Amino acid sequence: MRRPPLSLPKSLLRLIKATHYSWNGLKVTFHKEQAFRLELACLVILAPVALWVGESGLEYAVLIGSLLLVLIVEQINSAIESAVDRAGREKHPLSEQAKDMGSAAVFLALINILVVWGLIIFS
Repeated sequence: MRRPPLSLPKSLLRLIKATHYSWNGLKVTFHKEQAFRLELACLVILAPVALWVGESGLEYAVLIGSLLLVLIVEQINSAIESAVDRAGREKHPLSEQAKDMGSAAVFLALINILVVWGLIIFS
């Protein structure tokens, strides 16, 4: 006698697919973006330092959150660059502007790390 196929609720199936797509995005970024790998290495090194430097759950969260924010912004910047490159490789002022703005967002996230860590360590 055959068993009926396992049926998952649609919302659970959607969550599983979304997780799969997200994991693929992280893998692609890791393999293609040197900056992402460097920032991830910083997270791996500095997250334990955050647990040592911080004095409360809130400080741990802010210190580690500032590191994660850089990865999030880098992911978005990489997506912007990929979309712009897909649209065309020819030089265009708007393409250059979009890439520069994405890069500036990463830069601001890095400054955020300096501000957050500096305020917590030196206050």
